Amino acid sequence: MQNESMPNILIKRALLTPNRIAIYFQDQTLTFHDLYECSLKVSGRLQALGIRKGQFVGVLLKNHLDTVTILFALQLLGARAVILNNRLTAAELVFQLKDSRSTFLILEESFTQTEAVITEQIDQLTTITKTKLTQINPEEPYIQEEISLTDICTIMYTSGTTGNPKGVIQTYGNHWWSSTGSALNLGTIDSDCWLCAVPLFHISGYSILMRSIIYGMPIVLHEHFDVEQTIKDIQLKKVTIMSVVGTMLTQIVEALEDRRLPASFRCMLLGGGPAPLPLLEACVKKDIPVFQSYGMTETSSQIVTLSPEDSLQKLGSAGKPLFPSQLRIELENGESAQAGMPGEIVVKGPNVTPGYLNRSEATEEKIRDGWLYTGDIGYLDEQGFLYVKDRRSDLIISGGENIYPAELEAILLAHPDVMDAGVTGIEDKKWGQVPVAFIVKKKDTNLSGEELQRFCMERLAKYKLPKAFYFTEQLPRNAAKKLLRRKLREWV
Repeated sequence: MQNESMPNILIKRALLTPNRIAIYFQDQTLTFHDLYECSLKVSGRLQALGIRKGQFVGVLLKNHLDTVTILFALQLLGARAVILNNRLTAAELVFQLKDSRSTFLILEESFTQTEAVITEQIDQLTTITKTKLTQINPEEPYIQEEISLTDICTIMYTSGTTGNPKGVIQTYGNHWWSSTGSALNLGTIDSDCWLCAVPLFHISGYSILMRSIIYGMPIVLHEHFDVEQTIKDIQLKKVTIMSVVGTMLTQIVEALEDRRLPASFRCMLLGGGPAPLPLLEACVKKDIPVFQSYGMTETSSQIVTLSPEDSLQKLGSAGKPLFPSQLRIELENGESAQAGMPGEIVVKGPNVTPGYLNRSEATEEKIRDGWLYTGDIGYLDEQGFLYVKDRRSDLIISGGENIYPAELEAILLAHPDVMDAGVTGIEDKKWGQVPVAFIVKKKDTNLSGEELQRFCMERLAKYKLPKAFYFTEQLPRNAAKKLLRRKLREWV
């Protein structure tokens, strides 16, 4: 693995199939040659700005054609994109930019207020908006013709179950093997076209970009998920595959009513938590093939997938590991579990991250002998199909977004009138799950839910805000004083 290298993927793709369509965005269509030329121009501007190989560059952008060219321009230069979730607050972004030691930040015009807060708090950071970037005279860029598979391509932050988010390292090799594993599972056909309405700042979105270049396949990029536009584009653009989370799939099934997706549509790749049984049955009735999957930022997208031929008799399963990947269930004593016995889901493969940026302790704790300890609980049946029981034990998955109770609790505990706080997820018809908070307030204080709501709004992304606050005398804890979140769920 040490010295494995390959041609820069965008340069290679533009050479192989220059006239094939790479991307549809609104009323624009770009071929792979166009995409390369546009990205090359942007890389010249980025270099003129001072961006060089190996630097960490923050990217705070929405789903747009410009975002795609900026991300590929960074690859051409060999710079490392720190891809930021644009739903986070300024405080959350400041932490990630500092933690990753980013030297530059490229952002949308609409984030100028956020930009002001960030520049005030980080001295050594050069920020530039997309519009200002277009006004820079490009230099002749120093392009990385060849990439090493061990080189860092991207960093994406994941809120660990404890405390602060960690930057997940994703190498070129991770993305390459993720694309390869997916192709060996789903198969690829000449007429494939992937619809991307998931955010490019998520691994689900970024991995679609990488597959497009590696397979030579067009993608249809949407700024955000719009159910009618989705159905329209699946027909007009002859889309064959789409990545979805449960809430998106539910909306598509409901909006279709008596309509059907075209016969050429191959599958919905479903991530972001297990799908409810009635939804899968509704998809069967409408002849919509659904590939359920299990994956995370650390595995550069799906690592386990259930194909439609198994989906009915294995309803609720996440499937089997992709070809290059391995999976086992480990018991607390370190032994592998027998079929049907729940334990920690442990995965290994060339698509698994080498570790966390600047966090050697966290890396050593989570990755042992190449095996990633996910913290998720699941079991394998007799045939080796995975069933996920508890996503990282207490993880809340709301509309496909991961919410970690520990992060919300840390914010609530920062309020001067809060003595103790516990957060859990409750079922929600629209989002799958939403967070709620239990609060023990300090004596002689008149703390209200409204005040806590305001307090959280300044510090947390909107999707993370607790939907209800319950005041209680004390929280359920075990002998080791560990919060029993499952008890909180029972209380609700």
